[in-house]
Amino acid sequence: MAKISVIIPVYNTEKYIEKCLDSILKQTMQDLEIIIVNDGSTDNSEDVIKKYIEEHKNLRIKYLKKENGGLASARNCGVEHASRKIYIIYR
Repeated sequence: MAKISVIIPVYNTEKYIEKCLDSILKQTMQDLEIIIVNDGSTDNSEDVIKKYIEEHKNLRIKYLKKENGGLASARNCGVEHASRKIYIIYR
């Protein structure tokens, strides 16, 4: 089975990030690494993400926070921290 990193750039997505993560968890592939890159959100995205991580401690989730640099910058940050060779990038 392939080992895949799912990279999720986040900017002010507090209303949608939990639904996104739930969708990823419903996939049939089991060996996923989830990388969430908070690109300087100014809403409550960070609180939602941290709560989600706390509730799903059994998952392989990396949470990265950086200053806003745009979508490409957030994607690149996620790729730099990925430990897998195959990437799926949500937007």
